[in-house]
Amino acid sequence: MKDNTQHGRVLALDWGTVRVGVALSDPGRVLASPYDTFPAKPKQQLFDRIRKVVTQEEVKDIIVGLPLNMDGSEGDSAKKARAFAVEIENETGIEVICLDERLSSFSAEQTLRAVGRKPSKDKARVDRVAATLVLQEYLDSLHHREYGHE
Repeated sequence: MKDNTQHGRVLALDWGTVRVGVALSDPGRVLASPYDTFPAKPKQQLFDRIRKVVTQEEVKDIIVGLPLNMDGSEGDSAKKARAFAVEIENETGIEVICLDERLSSFSAEQTLRAVGRKPSKDKARVDRVAATLVLQEYLDSLHHREYGHE
């Protein structure tokens, strides 16, 4: 089993067919922050950008959001996200963890509305915030395990 109590940045990717939202943790794995949004195509350019972030930010782990159906089953989008995760693992050499991201885009839109932004006018921001929410949930789960609250 992987030791998740290590330190080092975690990168989260909110995969989509048009855009990929990117979030990054601090080195202590406490706080997730929006990082960027990359075009999903051309695919090789996307991989190059992700590898650059991994190298520059000294990323140790990568999370890919898994868009499960509301009943928890995997549809076409989840299968494509899993395939994307395998490609990212092959491109970076870093193990990729797929995490349930149901409702992350909805929550991201609600968060943006709460601060007076219109999600429909800035879908790239929604993708970054969605990646951030998934990453923060992951970081919180690490700390709960580390301190025996699971």
